[in-house]
Amino acid sequence: MNAPIPVPAPPARLWSFRVVYLAIVSFVLLAVISVVAAESLIERYFQAAVQKAISVDPADGSIAEQIQNRVNDVVRESAWVRIGGIRVDAIVVAADNSSLYALGRTSLPPPFTDPFIEAQRLLPATADVFVSMPLDALLPAAILVLYGAVLIQGLFLYLRAANRRELQLIEAATAARDHSAQRAVTIESELGVVRDRLSKLEPSEKAQSEAIRELQNERAALQRKLRELAEREAELRGTAQRTSELDEERQALEDLLEEAMEDLGQKETEIESLQARLKRATKSAPAPVKAKPSDALARRMRTLYKHVTLDDRALSDLVALRDESMKLRAEEVIKRLDDDPDTASIRRKVGGLPPQLTIYEVGFAGKGRIYYTREGQKYRVLAIGAKNTQKSDLEYLSRHS
Repeated sequence: MNAPIPVPAPPARLWSFRVVYLAIVSFVLLAVISVVAAESLIERYFQAAVQKAISVDPADGSIAEQIQNRVNDVVRESAWVRIGGIRVDAIVVAADNSSLYALGRTSLPPPFTDPFIEAQRLLPATADVFVSMPLDALLPAAILVLYGAVLIQGLFLYLRAANRRELQLIEAATAARDHSAQRAVTIESELGVVRDRLSKLEPSEKAQSEAIRELQNERAALQRKLRELAEREAELRGTAQRTSELDEERQALEDLLEEAMEDLGQKETEIESLQARLKRATKSAPAPVKAKPSDALARRMRTLYKHVTLDDRALSDLVALRDESMKLRAEEVIKRLDDDPDTASIRRKVGGLPPQLTIYEVGFAGKGRIYYTREGQKYRVLAIGAKNTQKSDLEYLSRHS
């Protein structure tokens, strides 16, 4: 008897999804790292160019005019600025702390009749260069487009290869099924021949009876194999359908990428507007009066959390937490109490207190504890502590009324 054709096992169903997600994460990381690296290299280039520009010779004329003209040529006439959209600002300060060039504006010091006397007063000059590369500039856009094209092409090639592998598996399963069906027909024919021969012979012949039983058993086994192959074919056809769904998901990801690029441009415009408003507000606002940390924290808590009030003891305890991560974890629990107290992991009602007090304890950051009580529709935080301050906290809560 011929052995059935082996059918290779199908690949893991989730592998294609993992490859797609890994490709997207790699695209984001590479794009961000490339933009940051490009910005750093361009900033070094402009720092070197400005340093070279402020190195002037008194024999060529006025020191201040030379520096201002040369620095302005570097930060305003560069191809990176005019064509690439890079933003470059420079501040040049003379040796006597007078400003020679500041953020595109020039201010000339009192004129000198002798350039060498002017050089003794103004040189050596120092410069600070600030380079920013908006996402809508030519270089970041080119980096994003390049990596996006590589991502889309790579996903297309991977999905096409996966589809080809699935089709090969389907063809192998179909061939195995056809082979088994042909073998079943052959066995049926052989069984019919044997039955005809047995009808003419004595039924007591054991050899022929055993041959019949073997053929019947083989036929049953081949029928089971045929059903298994049919189920495998249906499963592989379903996998091929999921491959087409992955192709549709790739198209949707391309659309999402275009929308994200448009959103990045809008956010950059909003950030620039807010920065300009912040600069104007900073120049016009008077110097603020320095307040205690607990007062500022109390105002912030009242503004953010409408359904939670904090006692002075709780505010002092929160300020006293030296670890910023502990403060953030404590405020996260307070926010959950303000949004929906059922989501806060309440450990238990605090024991060992007078019977008229109903105070609860909720944990945070492992050893932290927040003690609070309910007053109508609001929650009142009484104290914030840890395991090592539990004794003093319980004494304070015992005096609470």
